[in-house]
Amino acid sequence: MTEEHPLVQLARATIEHYVRTGRKLEPQEAPAGIEGGRAGAFVTIHTASTGELRGCIGTIEPTEDTLTQEVINNAISAATRDPRFPPVEVPELDDLRIDVSVLYPPEPIESVDQLDPKVYGVIVRHGWRRGLLLPDIEGIDDAESQVRYARMKAGIGSHEPVELQRFRVEKYV
Repeated sequence: MTEEHPLVQLARATIEHYVRTGRKLEPQEAPAGIEGGRAGAFVTIHTASTGELRGCIGTIEPTEDTLTQEVINNAISAATRDPRFPPVEVPELDDLRIDVSVLYPPEPIESVDQLDPKVYGVIVRHGWRRGLLLPDIEGIDDAESQVRYARMKAGIGSHEPVELQRFRVEKYV
């Protein structure tokens, strides 16, 4: 097995610590030093043996003072607060594949033609409703599908106008 990136090591250590003890990992307990300034970040968990999504939670823009704290909070949320899944339990810990996506600031775009779902994530917004889809998601091969799924996540109908934003990520595995 290849060595995990320090951000993935942090997310894994956070999830394992929280699931086993119910206590949040403190930044000074991080298994490796984390480089980088404040940024939004998503933690995505899959079941390694099946490849099925197990949880994904993140922040579009930074909410914490450090990237370390951002990843700690989002790792706990992905493992325990994703409403689509029950919380991760101790027997599952050895069968998790985790990745961390660090988001660049979003930029407004005028049309779907300015998207490439392999390169950019998308944010759709209608009023207070907002949906996000990370880039390079399996099964999302064109910009129209990417926007359609982001709309569904936000509960925005296909007939409702949306503001579009795109963003790049650095994905770590």
